[in-house]
Amino acid sequence: MINVLFFAQVREQLELSNLLVAATEDLQTTNDLRLHLSNKGDKWANALASDRLLVAVNQTISQWDASVQDGDEIAFFPPVTGG
Repeated sequence: MINVLFFAQVREQLELSNLLVAATEDLQTTNDLRLHLSNKGDKWANALASDRLLVAVNQTISQWDASVQDGDEIAFFPPVTGG
């Protein structure tokens, strides 16, 4: 299983902080996982739009082509701004 975590506005939009997803051959990258979840409906597609989202694999900021494996922790969160 892949443990998927959602933070900040993503968590608020989905009304969900985490989700377990079965690791399958179709889910090879973080973008594959994002697209898989986006197909759950409009709310998911809006919350997981890649142009306003960051991803981390096992607590390390990653790119959208990063590999995903069974047992990984994947976190989706918006960019952090400060000032």
